[in-house]
Amino acid sequence: MNIVKATRRYESWLSLHLQLVGKDLLLKHERMAQSGFSFLRATFYRWLQLWEDICTDLHLAPRILSVGDLHVENFGTWRDSDGRLVWGINDFDEACLYPYTLDLVRLATSALLAARENRLTMKLEDSADAIMAGYEKRLVEGGRPFVLEEDHAWLRAIAESKLRDPVMFWEKINRLASIRGEVPESAREALEHMLPAPGIDYRLARRVAGLGSLGRVRIVALAKWKGGYVAREAKALAPAASHWMDPHAPREILYGAILRRAIRCPDPYVQLRGHWIVRRLSPHCSRIELEALGTARGELRLLEAMGQETANVHAGTEEKRRAILKDLRRRKKNWLPRAARAMAEKLDKDWEVWKERWQNRAA
Repeated sequence: MNIVKATRRYESWLSLHLQLVGKDLLLKHERMAQSGFSFLRATFYRWLQLWEDICTDLHLAPRILSVGDLHVENFGTWRDSDGRLVWGINDFDEACLYPYTLDLVRLATSALLAARENRLTMKLEDSADAIMAGYEKRLVEGGRPFVLEEDHAWLRAIAESKLRDPVMFWEKINRLASIRGEVPESAREALEHMLPAPGIDYRLARRVAGLGSLGRVRIVALAKWKGGYVAREAKALAPAASHWMDPHAPREILYGAILRRAIRCPDPYVQLRGHWIVRRLSPHCSRIELEALGTARGELRLLEAMGQETANVHAGTEEKRRAILKDLRRRKKNWLPRAARAMAEKLDKDWEVWKERWQNRAA
């Protein structure tokens, strides 16, 4: 099955579980043709098809509740219940039971593809070494959240320098077009539950964002409250793509489960409400752009931190933590860059097929 047929079949399956926005889906297809990194982000379903055949030995590693769709742009900041700035993984749409190795290989592969597009400068071996150094260190420690207060001054400086300007942020949010037509009552209830007080007047708008989830419904509730704007977004969720690949895989949405199990300071404004994930939209909740790092040393430290945060997610139970450490000890030192290169080579071929298909369609 080639990438075109796989995409068609996956999207047909996905449409059985949620409403797809046709215009947004076409935009996703266009962006898939623009770069190898964008293609990786948008096609986790294809990654699962390739994974077992290309990384056979890694597929047999201990299975744990994992991120799945992990990449170097799946990290950002939020405020915890005490108002502290926290950094970590911020999207778990594809959370399911996978070999722990899948998250690491996907993270290293994304670093390789980002470097090819000059968004990172590090070689694959150096990126993989940084990821593994952080992962093993934090796994041995048992996990520790990234609270950007007394510790992690270098990461706090990067995060705070890139926090979105509030004026520009709210101008952009206010430009979102209001929804005309019916809104699912479940989405409306989920949004109202997350607003700061009952009975607030708000308007509903559509938002286009992401890549892997592009095509799914996103609804924003925008309100003015006590002298300033507040916004909440509800994004439609579906079972993980692993269920498309294998009907015996868990069908239930595990977004909430992985948030509870991971070692992290939770965002009190991220909640699973039925088949919607609801979160606060704020200029203080943003991802760190790779281009802002400036030096190879900055990249090295950030990739090591990404490895540590991946361990924070994987170290949710003592039994699984020990099983992973035992499995790591038997693996050869270069297993991660070798697997990342193999996956990248296969994705490159898929991307060429997709680009040609898109160009022919445009012509």
